[in-house]
Amino acid sequence: MAINLATKKILVTGGAGFLGSHLVEKLIAHGVSQSDITVPDSRVCDLRVKENCVRAVENQDIVIHLAAKAGGIGLNRAKPGELFYDNIVMGAYLMESARTAGVSKFVAIATICAYPKFTPVPFREEYLWEGYPEETNAPYGLAKKMLLVQAQAYRKQYGMNIITLFPVNMYGSRDNFNPDSSHVLPALIQKISEAKKKSQPFIEVWGSGTPTREFLYVEDAAEWIVLATEQYDKADPVNLAPGMEISIKDLVTLVCRFMDYTGEIRWDFSKPDGQPRRMLDISRAVREIGLIPITPFEEGLRKTIEWYNKNNG
Repeated sequence: MAINLATKKILVTGGAGFLGSHLVEKLIAHGVSQSDITVPDSRVCDLRVKENCVRAVENQDIVIHLAAKAGGIGLNRAKPGELFYDNIVMGAYLMESARTAGVSKFVAIATICAYPKFTPVPFREEYLWEGYPEETNAPYGLAKKMLLVQAQAYRKQYGMNIITLFPVNMYGSRDNFNPDSSHVLPALIQKISEAKKKSQPFIEVWGSGTPTREFLYVEDAAEWIVLATEQYDKADPVNLAPGMEISIKDLVTLVCRFMDYTGEIRWDFSKPDGQPRRMLDISRAVREIGLIPITPFEEGLRKTIEWYNKNNG
């Protein structure tokens, strides 16, 4: 039976961030009162501290756990220990606190980085355990995958309604465009913008350009998460993705065209490519939650660039 979210008090960790801010807006659009949505302030509520998790879940009906320490290949290479520890501790403490507090539903947001390095395309959920993740993001991916292990264990022992969702890379307005920690698409937008401002004749891009990625518009991801919160109640993990695949080389070409940058693209082959291919099978999401209208990639990319230009001019 679907949950009437309008009658629930909902904790959204990471609710002030990129995905979280859009998710809060979607919850309100689905009838949830803003006064019934709690967004912990990370400056005063460090979820790596168990006591903070205990306080955060008090009097909450639903917890949607988006908070994460995450970034692109550069951050994963520089801080693998922090990414492992911070993410695994936040997830473990928060889920246990929600269980002991009697929270009725917990929604865990994992990551595509949890999949094995050489997963057959399209990635099906049953492939999650068929190999080790790509080395540069394995600590982060494995830490987030433990959300699934904990969720399934808690469901089995305690009968708790916990679901685990695996979205692909998201993009859109309010993304992190910091070159030290951003993912590939916002990093490219920021790099090309700076090159234009400085009239640079070329840009350097990590790797060979041959890997593929898949990108889900953030507002679409938020809508799907809300629908899953309402409707889904099974132990099986669920992929969230648009069902498209684009090479990094084609992505760079497209972003350059949309941003009117005509300089040379130089590939830095000394830098890692990351996972060779990424594209998810979404048949389970369509079957269990329903297919939502997906923003076409070029449309979403134009909107993202427009937002960036307006807010980082």
